[in-house]
Amino acid sequence: MSNEVARLEPGDKAPELSLSNQDNKSVTSQELLATPTIFFFFPAAGSPGCTKEAVDFQEYLEDFAAQGYQVVGISPDSPSRLKEFALSHDLSFQLLSDPDLEAHRSFGAFGQKTLYGRVYTGVLRSTIVTNEKGKIDQALYNVKATGHTNMLKKRLGI
Repeated sequence: MSNEVARLEPGDKAPELSLSNQDNKSVTSQELLATPTIFFFFPAAGSPGCTKEAVDFQEYLEDFAAQGYQVVGISPDSPSRLKEFALSHDLSFQLLSDPDLEAHRSFGAFGQKTLYGRVYTGVLRSTIVTNEKGKIDQALYNVKATGHTNMLKKRLGI
């Protein structure tokens, strides 16, 4: 069986999800998908790349919100680890815990990647943008942590 998962395309319906946030409260896709949402999938809270990406999203949070977008980060970390991460970097957006990688797989944010020449399977740093109808507007896979939010702002016309 392959570890590759299907990637989403613009126009696809966003997958269902039900995950715990950093406050250990359950959050469902039904709640999230009523608003245009930027989901960013990241491998590990507190790692240098993930910290840079999350802090950049926080820095531009008002810009995204002014265009109607909410930002939601999703990682395999536990709710308590995500809470610690949010507090240590003053993150005010929702972080969701996906320890079983079900949401990562359903959104296509899991698969083969290469790090320092080694090929392995894991979380793909990915950003999925949905509209208020719960459809995919953009599906960006294997994005770079640095400069990603600037690129996303340009793509979204912000």
